[in-house]
Amino acid sequence: MSKHRPSTAILTSGFDPALSVGSARPAVFRSSTYVFPTPEAAERAFAILGGRQQPEPGENPALIYSRFNHPNAEIVEAQILPLERGGAAAAVFNSGMAAIMTAIMAHTKPGDAIVYTVPLYGGTQSLIQNFLAPWGIQGVPVEGGKAEALDKAIQETPNCRIVLIETPANPTLTMSDIQSAVASAEKIAPRPLVMVDNTFLGPAFQHPLAIGADVCLYSATKYLGGFSDILAGVAITRDAELMRPIRSKRGLFGNILAPDECWILDSRLPTVKLRMYRQSKNAQRIAEKLVKHPAVRRVYYPTLFDDPDQIRIRLSQCDYPGGIFSLDLHGGKPAAFEFLRRLKVGRNAVSLGGVETLVCHPRSTTHSAVSAAELQISGVVDGLVRVSVGIEDWRDLLTDFEEALDHAAAA
Repeated sequence: MSKHRPSTAILTSGFDPALSVGSARPAVFRSSTYVFPTPEAAERAFAILGGRQQPEPGENPALIYSRFNHPNAEIVEAQILPLERGGAAAAVFNSGMAAIMTAIMAHTKPGDAIVYTVPLYGGTQSLIQNFLAPWGIQGVPVEGGKAEALDKAIQETPNCRIVLIETPANPTLTMSDIQSAVASAEKIAPRPLVMVDNTFLGPAFQHPLAIGADVCLYSATKYLGGFSDILAGVAITRDAELMRPIRSKRGLFGNILAPDECWILDSRLPTVKLRMYRQSKNAQRIAEKLVKHPAVRRVYYPTLFDDPDQIRIRLSQCDYPGGIFSLDLHGGKPAAFEFLRRLKVGRNAVSLGGVETLVCHPRSTTHSAVSAAELQISGVVDGLVRVSVGIEDWRDLLTDFEEALDHAAAA
């Protein structure tokens, strides 16, 4: 681990200019295979890859083939670690869903169970319900923010191997207590792993590994990439040993992030906190203004929580409220669609975390595969729109939203 603070370590860890003919920044290594220095090095590399031998402290096995690893992956994995307090190992993937799927499948088998909080990103919920369940891995949903219900599910679910938390939840911003989930997991043996999808607030504002979680998961497409121009995912573990089976499955599945995308992602890391601070400040200013608009039934944003437990969780595990808020509009779906139709600065698109403001209607897009009953319980109603605030001038965004809401109120 680097001795430097994160903002310095991001620019100095994991990269030696001497290995890139003196280049000040990493080059792109577009190679499918790598030449071994000796036959013994090849044998050793494959033994470590296959888990038959373990690397010595500080050993860097020879590279083999880019489905397993490559220089750009090694560089970005080393440079992302300083951002995540408590992280010991990182692995990059070709999408956020690839990171989630691989981490889960590396630590479960048929007959096991996953306890997970809802609402949850629709793709993740579909993975659990429509792919893992037929393979014999049971999913047990629990309403987010309900620590007692989560504890009960963990204790009573046979063969619980993973507790998967998305906090804040997508798209209602409901927060779940990570430390409470860890304490619940520690009551049973074998202890299930606590995995946290940290896409909404990490790595700048929330640090799950530092407070006991085992695996931190990211859609790096979002804030880490920051410009809506790459697909990427990241898994970071508190214990390096937990990463070994994840890397092994990544090599088997072939879903490592390609060299060009690794290079792009690495170039974005030094500005993650700068962008997220601006986005959070913009979002807070706008959300706290829109709460008074007559077209708005409710604004979902961490500084506007009124539930004492949600306030406690936010203050205990989050540094800043973040750049996402959701609006529940009077008038339901017609009002939501009219709002989206009238936007001029904000863009009607899925995804989040980019420097541009993106707005979507989750019930008809990102969460459309989830049953209506589950959506209703989770608060993903017809009038809900999710806003990912960018780095534009917040006053222009506020004007844009207010004008669009005026039309929505008349719909």
